[in-house]
Amino acid sequence: MKRAGRWASVAATLLACAAMLLGAITVHAQGDADSAAPSNPHKLPDTDMGVGAMRHYLDIEAGVDAAGAASLAHAAAARNPQAPDAIPIGSATCVACHSQENLQFSHTIHARALRSGALGSNADRTCESCHGPGSLHAASPTVAGSIIAFTHGSATSVETQTETCLGCHTGGARQHWIGSIHEARGLSCSDCHNPMAKMSPEGLLTKQSISETCAGCHRDVRAKFNRRSHMPLPEGQISCVDCHNPHGTVTDPLLKTDTVNGTCYTCHAEKRGPLLFEHPPVRENCLNCHDPHGSNQQTLLVAPLPMLCQQCHTMTRHPNDLQTPAGLGTGSAPDERLMGRACISCHTNIHGSNNPSGAKFHK
Repeated sequence: MKRAGRWASVAATLLACAAMLLGAITVHAQGDADSAAPSNPHKLPDTDMGVGAMRHYLDIEAGVDAAGAASLAHAAAARNPQAPDAIPIGSATCVACHSQENLQFSHTIHARALRSGALGSNADRTCESCHGPGSLHAASPTVAGSIIAFTHGSATSVETQTETCLGCHTGGARQHWIGSIHEARGLSCSDCHNPMAKMSPEGLLTKQSISETCAGCHRDVRAKFNRRSHMPLPEGQISCVDCHNPHGTVTDPLLKTDTVNGTCYTCHAEKRGPLLFEHPPVRENCLNCHDPHGSNQQTLLVAPLPMLCQQCHTMTRHPNDLQTPAGLGTGSAPDERLMGRACISCHTNIHGSNNPSGAKFHK
């Protein structure tokens, strides 16, 4: 009887151990199932503060993005209207002659993207994706127009050059290229960009920076930045594209906003208003008083004070007084309106005022 009881106790212990083991296996299996399940079943917004997006961007920069590679796996050769019968021959044939160009091109984002897209696909069309089918050019390299060339001296028209670039780089900041002042003046993408070499940290520009590239044509504007009062462009704090979109906008000066004031307000938000007392020329256009590229007057003014104010405020009260050297501090009749901050010594809030007593912009 004692032996039977002992065996019953052993059996109960074994059953308890088996139950514990089964429970552990079940928990482990459940954990594996949870890890395999979607981590965000309710599709809540990401909370990684953009780390995931940055990782995706870095993958693209490294040329290992699977989706991006797949989208370029069958990149078609560009259309060359001057060689409609040419057929693709692959980049290996191009490199046989253009080894120096290939060496420089290999460091660019275009090379990494196109070559990663060609992995596992048919012939590598990295070169022909931009230059068009190369069979006629390979057979007769000296025949003009047998390949799309991105220079003004080539037989390829500017329209064909830009059409080739816009085949990929369409929309976004370039949606207003057609009809823009740069397009109307016959500029090609290669006038500002050099896709065959990495000359700049970003943008594949022809020079080291955006501002230097723009200054290649806009030398008069670049000279203004040498004046005593200027935007911090020479110091590298801003660049031309902070205010302008060179690929085209709805404005003649290629501003990034619809108006001059709207562009200025992106930085000078305190001048936006609304204000209780507004200064009409300020509200109309900042360029009435300021030259944004540079001036020899204080705060980018187009004329010295008080002469700037007297362009509008004449024939009434004290602005009508003729200001002469006699009103300087060393003159016979020193006048505070001609010294120091001139008019804005009293009219301090000249851009506008929210003070109930600020009708004259004194407060």
